Amino acid sequence: MPLYVSIFENSNLSAVIPLMQVRSWLTGKRAVSLPFSDFCKPLVKDENLFRDLFDYMINLAKTKFWSYIELKGSENFLDEDKNSLVEYHHSLKLSKDLEMLFSSFSSNTRRNIKKAERENLQISMSNSLNALKVFYKLNCLTRKRHGLPPQPFSFFKNLHKYILSNQLGFVVNASFENKIIASAVCLLFGKKAIYKFGASDMNYQNLRANNLVMWRAISWCAENGYEDFSFGKTEAENDGLRRFKNGWNTKEYELKTYRYDLKASQFIKLKTKTHGNHNKYFSALPIPVLKVIGRLIYRHLG
Repeated sequence: MPLYVSIFENSNLSAVIPLMQVRSWLTGKRAVSLPFSDFCKPLVKDENLFRDLFDYMINLAKTKFWSYIELKGSENFLDEDKNSLVEYHHSLKLSKDLEMLFSSFSSNTRRNIKKAERENLQISMSNSLNALKVFYKLNCLTRKRHGLPPQPFSFFKNLHKYILSNQLGFVVNASFENKIIASAVCLLFGKKAIYKFGASDMNYQNLRANNLVMWRAISWCAENGYEDFSFGKTEAENDGLRRFKNGWNTKEYELKTYRYDLKASQFIKLKTKTHGNHNKYFSALPIPVLKVIGRLIYRHLG
């Protein structure tokens, strides 16, 4: 359930923190800004307004019996030692000069793109539900490899219904010998593009299809007037993915999550949710079982 904690001055909106109330018998009640988002900075112009909003949220949390309030980005208003988790965001400034854009990438990234092009991979771009279904098959393989259950397909079906079908995103698929081996989902907002989901078949890793998928998404966005391409969130532990994203001449930013625990009356430290003993157990399960688990537990996360 959405909730917008706001301040109006002379009937004009001057500050707002969007929240989503999560009520779960499994993981409890809490407020998050926002679930399944990489970042969602408060729309607040100064620290005093933020403090007023935050104090109000704490009082509201007590009446609603929230266990915690989680903010994904508030570093301009909160002390350094209050952050609960630090991750990374990578962003690329786009240019319609594709040759110049390509030359700005690291030598390794350029080499991998050229290798993929020599393999005659077929690239398709679409915002259709069928394209998303193709992505989902690879996504299930990728999540199993990472030791995680996949998101329920209903999540992606809604993503298509409310976003992709409204020309606010697309799917890029790469195929080799009529088999889809890499796929990515990108979202569009204003002049910004966001690489949100990626998946691939590791049996074809040597073809470097992921690099070509990324390059086609970037080049399409650049040619169509988008100015920034976000590579999304990277966990601090994932050095390999961080190096991959840095190879695209991106600018790296810290993403800070702040979780205020109502019982402890303080900000608490967090560990990355996707890394732990559960990974080895999930990776050993067959995909149909992982789909069922994902369908059952995903609504309780975020």
